[in-house]
Amino acid sequence: MPAVKSLDDEFSAVTEHWSPRVVAQANGQYVKIARVEGELIWHAHAEEDEFFLCRSGVFGLRFRDGSQVLLHPGDCYVVPRGVEHLPFTVGGEAQVLFVEPAGTKHTGDVVSERTRSIETQTAHL
Repeated sequence: MPAVKSLDDEFSAVTEHWSPRVVAQANGQYVKIARVEGELIWHAHAEEDEFFLCRSGVFGLRFRDGSQVLLHPGDCYVVPRGVEHLPFTVGGEAQVLFVEPAGTKHTGDVVSERTRSIETQTAHL
């Protein structure tokens, strides 16, 4: 049986903003956490939906049509596959839990200095 994990401990181990950490795997999906602040980059995932759950702070997603959603602690949202989005925070750091297929690239087909490989996201396992 897998060990019980503390999300508090897992979030404490994340030392870099926008650097996802895989904390569990189920049915071909990774459960990831990240500490985030400011903006990431515009990107999309052509084949994968992304589920986001805000744990602390205010986490937002902007869309190319000019709309946006703001998530407060306990709020969740699914970005449908193929929808370009820009993750951001309001008023400082937020903690986010998200679920996506294991093969999902961090920033889709866009590569930047903030892009993290799957190997980096799972290195602690």
